[in-house]
Amino acid sequence: MRVLKLVLVLAISVVAGAQAQDKLEQDRQAIKSLAGFYKVNFNYAEVTSPNPDYQFSKPYKSHGNEWAEIIVDEPKRIVIQHMLAINDSTVIKHWRQDWTYEDPEIMLYTQDNAWKKITLTPADVKGKWTQKVYQVDDSPRYQGYGTWSHVGGHDAWQSETDSPLPRRESTTRNDYNVLNRGTRITITKEGWMFEQDNKKVLRTAKGDKVLAVEKGYEEFTKVDPKKFDYARKWWDSQKTYWADVREVWADLAQTTRSDFKVQTKANGKLLYETLFTLGDESIKEHWSATQNKEKIKAALLPYLVK
Repeated sequence: MRVLKLVLVLAISVVAGAQAQDKLEQDRQAIKSLAGFYKVNFNYAEVTSPNPDYQFSKPYKSHGNEWAEIIVDEPKRIVIQHMLAINDSTVIKHWRQDWTYEDPEIMLYTQDNAWKKITLTPADVKGKWTQKVYQVDDSPRYQGYGTWSHVGGHDAWQSETDSPLPRRESTTRNDYNVLNRGTRITITKEGWMFEQDNKKVLRTAKGDKVLAVEKGYEEFTKVDPKKFDYARKWWDSQKTYWADVREVWADLAQTTRSDFKVQTKANGKLLYETLFTLGDESIKEHWSATQNKEKIKAALLPYLVK
């Protein structure tokens, strides 16, 4: 009888392990399907407010051509770099998303371009993927974790976390300082949807005050890759430099004990301007990885708030 029970336990364990591996691979394939060549429609609108006298902002609509390239593909870590292709001669390195499986370390946004490093319990992250989103200059933006679901052939993931103001409002508003993001990613036949239920929050020592709630969606629809020939050529010349930028940021974040704060402007220049200029110089002067990292670190230090 004891032998039979042991056999049953072992059999159940093997089946559970196989199912977990199948689920992990399903998750990986869903994440990798976010990469590709897309036309993107951006749509955001405030829909409600707890303040009856609140003046709703004008809805935001935009569009563009975006290429999302997988630059790291590991069993439990996938990194996707986005590029905006403006025309046949202009490309902008855009946001980046790092996906890590059962990652216990996360940097939570607090306010005023500051993040706090925390360690989650194994139970918190079991079976979950963390999406770590970075700015165009590879500084942190927001990080949230959640479970991928694959029900009825539909792949979806969602999370909720705080972030800085969206770029579309960061230079035009100062009445709130935290965007609480409710994010849903859904894979579609044509590409994917990036839906958001966001709360615009004024955070002070007295607590949080919600100014308004906005709905948003970004629709990624697959298009002809030929539109991105120049972007691919540009990235091929830049990718080594930006790999060094990511490594320097990772080292700086690793050495940070708990709080991490970045100012967007120093010495009269925006952070992304400094790093983009340095990248062009690196390519022109054929700097080595060692030279890149030394100059990148020196360039970043004035933007880090101690």
